[in-house]
This record gives sequence, structure tokens and C-alpha cells, in this order.
Amino acid sequence: MKYPFIIVIPALKVNAMALFPFILVKEAALKHDEVLIRHERIHLRQEAELLVIPFYVLYIMSYLLNRIRFKEHDQAYRHIIFEREAYANEAIPDYLQKRKFWAWIRSKSIG
Repeated sequence: MKYPFIIVIPALKVNAMALFPFILVKEAALKHDEVLIRHERIHLRQEAELLVIPFYVLYIMSYLLNRIRFKEHDQAYRHIIFEREAYANEAIPDYLQKRKFWAWIRSKSIG
């Protein structure tokens, strides 16, 4: 599954984000950052598995619960169940080829 839809948006507040079926990046050079793009492609796969809208609902709920638990944004963000899978596997070149369905459920907690 390959997503060639990478769009440069200089006003983006983060380096990149996945909004199915697009990957948005802040700078054109980031289109060539393999680890960053793989991270976002993992999110695209998660979004597709959950039929897009439920992904966003679960993502926001996970963040809000983590925000209560950890109090600060960075920790809450890094512990979102979908981010745990993406960060844990973004450096593995063939991860998406061997990834199991709903792999985010089995993602280990960070720290």
C-alpha cells in the first residue's frame, strides 16, 4: 500500500501529519525523510483499518485521557496508542509489509 499523496503546507504547526489519504509536510525536504514518511504511512494504515473517522475519535480520546494521566502535552501525545506503534516501528524499512492488522492494539507503552 503506497500513498503518493504528499502535500507541502508551510503553515503546518508540526513537521508532518497524516490525514487520510494525504500526508501533509511542513517543508518540501521532509518529503524525502524516510523515517518521518514511514511514521505517517503507519498512521494512514491505522486510519484505513478503522475506516478513518473512528481513528480520529479514538486518537483524540486517547490524547485527552493521557493528558489527564500525564498532565503535559508531550507525554500525553507520545502515549497515544497509535503514536506508540508509529514511533516504535518508524525506523524499520519493511514494517508496513509485515505489519499485522490492528497492530496498534499490541503496541507497548513508551517509558
